[in-house]
Amino acid sequence: MKIDFKKGDGLVPVIIQDWSTNKVLMLGYMNEEALKITKAEGKVTFFSRTKNRLWTKGETSGNFLNVKEIISDCDNDTLLIKAEPQGPTCHTGADTCFDESNSTNALFLHYLQDIIVDRKKSTAAKSYTKLLFDKGINKIAQKVGEEAVELVIEAKDSDDNLFKNEAADLLFHLLVLLEAKDVKLEEVIEVLKERHK
Repeated sequence: MKIDFKKGDGLVPVIIQDWSTNKVLMLGYMNEEALKITKAEGKVTFFSRTKNRLWTKGETSGNFLNVKEIISDCDNDTLLIKAEPQGPTCHTGADTCFDESNSTNALFLHYLQDIIVDRKKSTAAKSYTKLLFDKGINKIAQKVGEEAVELVIEAKDSDDNLFKNEAADLLFHLLVLLEAKDVKLEEVIEVLKERHK
């Protein structure tokens, strides 16, 4: 990656995008030194045009932008940094500098997956999830089957609330079954993506 800093008098624009939601978080500028520090430390560092100095995003708030990937555009004069934000990105407290929400309900499945992993490993008091794991793969698979049948039954009726609840039950038990088989949701998503090609 050979960035052309000369075009913009030593600075290039940098678009920051959330690596998991693909939401644009902010726009900043970097000089060569800022890019070097960003690569070395793994946290986004800009050149502040108002302060006339290097500035690491989050240095005062703690809301750092952890670098996942750095990409140059076709002219090598603009950067796209995919980052994992540690809190709100904007100094106003908003998720993005464009006052957009940076959340999606689909991300909750990853959070739930992490909880299921924790419950599987837990030696503390028994939870419903832990009890399922203790009963073994056959019981977990049976629960997925039961929930699938209940969802089909509710699909034939007109109560959307019951239908959504049965769909949630099925998704939850499917995540438990995936964990019991040591398969991550991301792996299943990859299969879907491959089929889509």
